[in-house]
Amino acid sequence: MAITEPTSAHSDGAHPDAAQSDPARPAAGTAPPVINQTPEWAALAAHHAEIADVTLRDLFARDPHRGETFVAEADGLYLDYSKNRITARTIELLVALARRAGLADRIEAMMRGDRINITENRSVLHVALRAPAGTSIVVEGPDGEKTDVVPEVHRVLDRMTEFADRVRSGVWRGATDQPISTVVNIGIGGSDLGPAMAYDALRDYSDRSLRLRFVSNVDPTDIREATVDLDPATTLFIVSSKTFTTLETLANARAARQWVVDALGEDAVAHHFVAVSTNAEKVAEFGIDTRHMFEFWDWVGGRYSMDSAIGLSLMIAIGPESFRELLAGFHAMDEHFRSTPFERNLPVLLGLLGVWYRDFFGAQTHAVLPYSQYLDRFPAYLQQLDMESNGKSVDLAGRPVGVPTGPVVWGTPGTNGQHAYFQLLHQGTTLVPADFIGFIEPNHPGVGDPDQHVLLMANFFAQTEALAFGKTAEEVAAEGVAAELVPHRTFPGNRPTNTLLAPKLTPFTLGQLVALYEHKVFTQGVIWGINSFDQWGVELGKVLAGRIIPELTDPAAKLAHDSSTNALIRRFREARRS
Repeated sequence: MAITEPTSAHSDGAHPDAAQSDPARPAAGTAPPVINQTPEWAALAAHHAEIADVTLRDLFARDPHRGETFVAEADGLYLDYSKNRITARTIELLVALARRAGLADRIEAMMRGDRINITENRSVLHVALRAPAGTSIVVEGPDGEKTDVVPEVHRVLDRMTEFADRVRSGVWRGATDQPISTVVNIGIGGSDLGPAMAYDALRDYSDRSLRLRFVSNVDPTDIREATVDLDPATTLFIVSSKTFTTLETLANARAARQWVVDALGEDAVAHHFVAVSTNAEKVAEFGIDTRHMFEFWDWVGGRYSMDSAIGLSLMIAIGPESFRELLAGFHAMDEHFRSTPFERNLPVLLGLLGVWYRDFFGAQTHAVLPYSQYLDRFPAYLQQLDMESNGKSVDLAGRPVGVPTGPVVWGTPGTNGQHAYFQLLHQGTTLVPADFIGFIEPNHPGVGDPDQHVLLMANFFAQTEALAFGKTAEEVAAEGVAAELVPHRTFPGNRPTNTLLAPKLTPFTLGQLVALYEHKVFTQGVIWGINSFDQWGVELGKVLAGRIIPELTDPAAKLAHDSSTNALIRRFREARRS
């Protein structure tokens, strides 16, 4: 495969760390080293033993300029990682670990379109979804045929643009010749979480005359609540399923179809449904005109697909221009990841710090705390991105990984979290590294003295300071607190955080943030030597559910599960008969 990037800082396609990589690093496509058996891992373990008890108070006292040293920036997105339990030596050793794992080569292998998803024999090319026109990414297919995928990406983008403009302008009409006022996206997993998160994040850029709703849960309550106050004559459904066989999505799509048919008749389906899929036959069987089917490709994983045709509902909401600005933000971070030395590379730094806490401090969770109500669903989006990608226990060679891998990811917007679970973050017994995400310029400043955004950001800065430095018993006592209350009002501090500060939440910034975490997850997967791009753990429960469905409705069906599952199924069947 070949890449040409007219504006790339590295026209030869080489990562700047490639030349510095350890000669023993694995070549792309080979089994990774057992990472915890390398000298680099041993050096980190020894280093951890040396500094594990050093506090952030100590580190800042030793280096008054620490807050200006442990920082990095990419196109206005500023990372302060000084409030981590690290020294310059820690970063040096973590970077050496990344080189031993062959991170530079793996970055290039992904961006070349090598089939790094080895368990499914697929390329991993979500970076192609935001590649500018004129960029060439040539991929060799299973039959040896070579294809430049970027023109195909832009062909679909142009089709999405034309369709979005028709819906937004009122040219697209329903069966009764009325314009569309509500778009309902039906999908699940990556076909839901990405566009739903991005719609909330960019609602300030959306056409408020168009409502956008999302249905994912097979619980019939979800589709009912999404449609209960809608008019079928002015509602458009986008059914998003690569194979058009996803159980939950098709169940909801059939319910929506019946709702439309009951109100408007069978012929209305073609006016009120479009599809994002690759299965033209199934789409046509459903009654959707295949001219209104928007494709994506097997090299796009579901959790990496929001900037593909899966984002059609988002493009309708925010408009093609803002959608392309979103893609530009993605691409800017892709280029930063590809071309920046590890020591100043935002995704690499976040990934390495995550490995540091997960594997050497034993942290089991990681909190993401956006100080923006618009990013309410961002932590939920990252849960799938991170936990589905790196929730693995064997490496690329099928060996046990031997070290803890992906953490539990969670969080909510500040300041709500401060009045819920921050008590545990500050004074609990569990170490929870956290990312704080804030914006200098508000979408809505608010009123008052100070204005509400200043109040929000005062909390944003105060929380990382409090988590880092806490409050000693001596400081509490000096305030005149009764001796018996001093232990209760002492804060241990030494709780690590990263601060991400951006100019404003815009489509470009959101693209940067999502790509930042995509590449962070990739970095960690490379360190652990796992495949971050399959999700076999999702499949077993789906297979068993398919087996159980007929057993729930047929009282004569023989049950061959464990005693617990058999008893539960019998109880369900008996209750439904009574």
